[in-house]
Amino acid sequence: MTNLENAIRTLNSGEYTCVACKENSVYTSAFRGVAPLVKWYEQGLDLSGYSVADKVIGRATAFLYLLLNVKSVYAKIISKSALSLLKDNGVYVLYDELTRNITNRKGDGICPFESAVLSVDDQVTAYKLIREKMLQMNINL
Repeated sequence: MTNLENAIRTLNSGEYTCVACKENSVYTSAFRGVAPLVKWYEQGLDLSGYSVADKVIGRATAFLYLLLNVKSVYAKIISKSALSLLKDNGVYVLYDELTRNITNRKGDGICPFESAVLSVDDQVTAYKLIREKMLQMNINL
């Protein structure tokens, strides 16, 4: 079983929102949104060579996966801008559903994190905007 297959299988177990796999090393989270990835990044986690599976990947999440140096990703749902960003940066991508944008949790607009980074092309700038949005929304790690 490949790392990506293992990540997908683990994600589909229903316990997690995101999973990172590389050989016998596995990182998981059941938290929603960007918080688990921001936490991994701030802990200095380097996911070079890892394959990840995630329920939802928007542009903000894609930037975080680039900062974490992932090799490949699977998404149940991915936005068009996230797909382009990942592919343009050499990440192999599989997905089930492609959508124009990721919607917010109420389902009445665009995800605030996706919106915050839509016009950004730089990973470091995107990270700063994501952290600012987390502070505004009172999201703690």
